[in-house]
Amino acid sequence: MVASYHSSRLSFVDTPRLRMVPATARLLSTDLEGRTALSETLGVEVPENWPPDLYDRPAMQYALQQLGDPLEQGWSFWYLNLREPEAPQLIGMCGFKGRPDARGSVEIGYSILRQHQNRGFASEAVEGLVGWAFSHPSVVEVSAETLPYLSQSIRVLKKCGFLPTGAGSEHGVVRYAVARSQLR
Repeated sequence: MVASYHSSRLSFVDTPRLRMVPATARLLSTDLEGRTALSETLGVEVPENWPPDLYDRPAMQYALQQLGDPLEQGWSFWYLNLREPEAPQLIGMCGFKGRPDARGSVEIGYSILRQHQNRGFASEAVEGLVGWAFSHPSVVEVSAETLPYLSQSIRVLKKCGFLPTGAGSEHGVVRYAVARSQLR
């Protein structure tokens, strides 16, 4: 079960074990300041090996520029917070590579810190954000690209209902997608 909450000050998606918080310019700026500032802002522990693979400083700076456009809110990074009452902590990132294109397709990506991998968190996050994306009438497809040898990533996509659709946008990359019409 996925719950989505929106207000003028807060918007997040809850899954059984995660609270997913969309990046804002303020939150990304805090992340760029360092773990202590991010921990205070999110109210969770931020592990020493933060950030996860693929969400490095240049990616955060790109997202910060992207979020200069208010229409991009939600279509960028989402912080994945483990909702354990005794020890809430940041475990990874998930998100989109921008707003849906003219065909209604949006691309998703995800990365979980090493110590939290192989526990179903990536699948839970992808399912949550696919649901969030399909709550927008203009979205007809969510896609993802990965390398064919990244079996864990492909397993996440298949578990979430994504099907292979062919070659990706770069040499050697494969593309997977799930259409709104495929969902039960």
